[in-house]
Amino acid sequence: MRPVTLLTGRAAPLPGSDTLSGIGKTPVTHPLTLSPEGFEGDEQADRRVHGGIEKAVHHYPLDHYSDWRAELSDLQALTAPGGFGENISTAGLTEAEVAVGDTFRLGDALIQVSQGRQPCWKLNHRFGVPNMARRVQQTGRTGWYYRVLEPGTVTPGDRLELIDRLAPDWTLRRLWHALYVDRMNLVELEGIAALDVLAEGWRKYAVRRLDSRRVEDWSARLDGTA
Repeated sequence: MRPVTLLTGRAAPLPGSDTLSGIGKTPVTHPLTLSPEGFEGDEQADRRVHGGIEKAVHHYPLDHYSDWRAELSDLQALTAPGGFGENISTAGLTEAEVAVGDTFRLGDALIQVSQGRQPCWKLNHRFGVPNMARRVQQTGRTGWYYRVLEPGTVTPGDRLELIDRLAPDWTLRRLWHALYVDRMNLVELEGIAALDVLAEGWRKYAVRRLDSRRVEDWSARLDGTA
């Protein structure tokens, strides 16, 4: 059981851009209602690709911040949790341990890991590092999302309590490796396509690769270009 820092944020212009984004999050000190669409007071600017039932809550490990500071120096966005747009920050829990389908009690709510985070070009503006989204994807330090199985009230300092593991072999690290490193491993792709507890969008990546025998172009998502 790990105590959590809760963070929310409203949409605001990205540094160096007119584009609105809800990536900037700050800690809250009061209880929050968690619904199937996320925490009260939180906002996503582009609902086509952010938020929604399968991405209601974003969790980013505090453990990764020291690695990023070692690589990028002391950027302002790395001085405290919230730099990566996370709603939940904890220490001692990373993609290597967490598996899709892991179900946690958090306050009165019940949440379940639905997918990893796919970094997008907005991270480049957030950090002032042109290839930040690609760095996040290449390192596997991505964070992950939860779906909300039972709404409830969550208070800062509540502890994340593991309740069930539906697919413990499918850690987020394994999924990341299959999708972004060993990208045409057909056995792994078949396993991902059949993983019912995984968000449908991620299963479709595997299905499309199996059908086309090609890896999708990530340029638009990572660089903001076609």
